[in-house]
Amino acid sequence: MGSFKGHALPGSFFLVAGIWWTVKYSLWHATRRNKSIGSTRLTSRASQRRLEIIESSVILFFSLVGMLAEQFAADGPKLQLYDFTEKHWKYLMNWQHATMYLFFGLGAAVSLIIHTTEGAPLALDRLMLALAFFNEGFLFLYHLHGRSMLDVHVHQLLLYAVFGETLVAFVEVFHRGNIILELLRCTLTLLQGSWFWEIGFVLYPPSGSEWDLKDHNNVMFVTMCFSWHLAFAMLLVGVLYCTVSCVVRSRLKRTPPMEMGLLKARERDAESEDEML
Repeated sequence: MGSFKGHALPGSFFLVAGIWWTVKYSLWHATRRNKSIGSTRLTSRASQRRLEIIESSVILFFSLVGMLAEQFAADGPKLQLYDFTEKHWKYLMNWQHATMYLFFGLGAAVSLIIHTTEGAPLALDRLMLALAFFNEGFLFLYHLHGRSMLDVHVHQLLLYAVFGETLVAFVEVFHRGNIILELLRCTLTLLQGSWFWEIGFVLYPPSGSEWDLKDHNNVMFVTMCFSWHLAFAMLLVGVLYCTVSCVVRSRLKRTPPMEMGLLKARERDAESEDEML
């Protein structure tokens, strides 16, 4: 994490997750609202369950990769937490980052159990996601002791996105399928991802021109920059949602009436099959 690449990598993960979630939730909402029978195969309960399984598997895989990288990279602790010879903690930064990955991995594992078995309530996946984001923010909150003013500030701004996403995911436990909450979570995920990149540029600029970490004007600028990142995230979510909705409506209009009748019957069969799962 203490490098440009270390911030760009999780930032890229959050950006990809935000885009994926936006497209997924927009598609499901658009097909429900427009009764797009032509997309039944993609948006049936069985297909949605398969997508959730694939998504959870990918998150679990990258969480494991993240934990292993933090532990066994060239300068990693290799599972050593305390130096009994010198009597002090070692590699606490690596351990904190690995702990963040751990909670996202736990959330993905629980989601896999939920969508592959009937052994847990469906809302538990949102609760675990909320706990993963809360743990991320909680660790970052106590991650900044002794750092310079600008370093602390850019990480504090990140906490607004992280704890906001925690709250939204927790509300989704009780209001699952609410498109406003889902798109808000997508927006905050994109904000978090782009802001990780911004932190990398501020603290570890690849161009080599370093920022003055004690200049209050730089603090004011990055605060304004955070608002621009939020506007960018909102715009991207809005564009993706409108694009998906237009594609769904266009496909619905191009479906011939006779084919629509056949697809309605096929949809009823698919729904009955889903009820049996």
